[in-house]
Amino acid sequence: MKSPRLEIHPVTPDRWEDLAALFGPRGACAGCWCMYWKRTRAQFDRAKGEGNRRALRALVRGGATPGLLAYAAGVPVGWCSLEPRSRFTGLGRSRILAPVDDAPVWSVPCFFVARGWRRKGVTVALLRAAAKHAASQGATILEGYPTAPKRGAMADAFAWTGIVGAFEKAGFREVARRSPTRPIMRRRVRAR
Repeated sequence: MKSPRLEIHPVTPDRWEDLAALFGPRGACAGCWCMYWKRTRAQFDRAKGEGNRRALRALVRGGATPGLLAYAAGVPVGWCSLEPRSRFTGLGRSRILAPVDDAPVWSVPCFFVARGWRRKGVTVALLRAAAKHAASQGATILEGYPTAPKRGAMADAFAWTGIVGAFEKAGFREVARRSPTRPIMRRRVRAR
């Protein structure tokens, strides 16, 4: 399958409206606004919807670059969350996704792809761009936490952390697995 022609850019304040348009009124998935890994479970649940939207917008307005946006013909069609692992406090609380070692890593824990663009290589393109972006920020390791379905296809709603096949196509390899369906995958990147 040929990958679609995409432009991928870091989310900055001038791209906030594009991110909001992609996520739509439901905040990508049930009011998440990609804050699931950044908050405690109680904080996340209390802020579901508008509170999570405000929190993500505040991060972007404050100068953080919390992820990348993929565009097709100028229209936002995909997103991946991307920052140093330390900014995703939820990962630190996960037994299954606990750190593999003491190496400083960047993480790409979450994706959202517009319905008409799913299964067209957008996630793979985002992962490749994430590796370049992380390297440009001094990273040497990029890590992700895709789902490895037990059998057959899985519903799109459960693929928000990505799937193993997309990570493999983008040059990642499995480095740990503490759950049958949740490997930890890494790709070495060359810091610039």
